[in-house]
Amino acid sequence: QVQLVESGGGLVQPGGSLRLSCVASGFTFTSYAMYWYRQAPGKERDLVASISSNSGDTSYADSVKGRFTVSRDNVKNTVYLQMNSLKPEDTAVYYCKAVRAFRTYWGQGTQVTVSS
Repeated sequence: QVQLVESGGGLVQPGGSLRLSCVASGFTFTSYAMYWYRQAPGKERDLVASISSNSGDTSYADSVKGRFTVSRDNVKNTVYLQMNSLKPEDTAVYYCKAVRAFRTYWGQGTQVTVSS
């Protein structure tokens, strides 16, 4: 059974930090590129960060560059998103996605709320 399970979301004050995790199972994790997306109510789902299967290439949306870091542990089958200096506009449901060729898998999402 293919699963992507996100965790680590919650309520944090502006300027604070959170680390999101996405644990994969049921497929060959090491062969897949991994992506983080986010979606606020009434808005489009936007790409936040990506990381290649071998961790050699990473990319970030302009809005999070310098604040967020994506990484992966291919032994633990887990991808991470370290989020620092959080802003209210970072509030959204965050989703992880796995892609290899024509195969795409999505997680269920985890809520991040940045508010005082």
